[in-house]
Amino acid sequence: MATKTRSGFGRQSLPDRIFDIVNWTIMILVCVSIAYPLWFVLVASFTDPNIVNQGRILLYPVKPFLGGYERIFRYPPLWKGYLNTIVYTAAGSMISIAVTVPAAYALSRRDMKGRRIIMFLFTFTMFFSGGIIPLYLIIQKIRIYNTIWAMVLPSAVSVYNLIVCRSFFDTSIPQELLEASRLDGCTDFGFFFRIVLPLSSTIIAVMVLFYATGIWNSFMNALMFMAEQSKMPLQVIMRNLILINQASMITTDASEMIMRQKLAEQLKYAVIVVSALPLLLAYPFLQKYFVRGVMIGAVKG
Repeated sequence: MATKTRSGFGRQSLPDRIFDIVNWTIMILVCVSIAYPLWFVLVASFTDPNIVNQGRILLYPVKPFLGGYERIFRYPPLWKGYLNTIVYTAAGSMISIAVTVPAAYALSRRDMKGRRIIMFLFTFTMFFSGGIIPLYLIIQKIRIYNTIWAMVLPSAVSVYNLIVCRSFFDTSIPQELLEASRLDGCTDFGFFFRIVLPLSSTIIAVMVLFYATGIWNSFMNALMFMAEQSKMPLQVIMRNLILINQASMITTDASEMIMRQKLAEQLKYAVIVVSALPLLLAYPFLQKYFVRGVMIGAVKG
């Protein structure tokens, strides 16, 4: 009888040990290659730009320089941009969930006539679209230009999210459960609201994460459909701040020009940190739902 370790498993053979060592080595290298760029951006946002431009491998702030953060937090439109982005993200996520989840459930029902044709039409839009100009004309025609609706309605439904959500309902809600509810006199609406939704907290959390991330990082919709600076989201505000500081670098004073150049360089890193920080703080708490959502879409499309 093979000897056993304390964990109850037999001793690993030499090939298994070699495999584990190689596997762990590869995984560590992959994790470092993913994590270090994020850490570098964070460290560079607190480091003198002259040090950063030398191409060093930074593990901690060298010669701290906080001019970028001081410039950002003294920029009045920043806080308005944060507020706008929070409002757009919250409203857009709720609208997207209210549209995507019922549509995905309906398309998962095998007794729905024409569901394959409807699903084909949805999928078709993933590869072919009308383009920016027709979308702009529609936004103006329905009179939502320069309003919150121009930020949340064009992206209310993501076909990829719809497919993932439909796959969840198709594989996780048994047909027998629907038949049992019908025997008890439950209607289709009652079954959806009383049974399906309580069992779908995981996929709803995944959809909220997907949609909120997309809206938070939205950039082009604001440039195309928003006219007033006071209604711009955070990403556009940060981009404008960088452009303003790059334009202000032109001066006859050499020392002042060097200082402005340093400020403009650090702003690039500081802007990334400020704009991405809320999502980075929220992601660890939602990571398990994110992984489940990706696996749901990978198993069955």
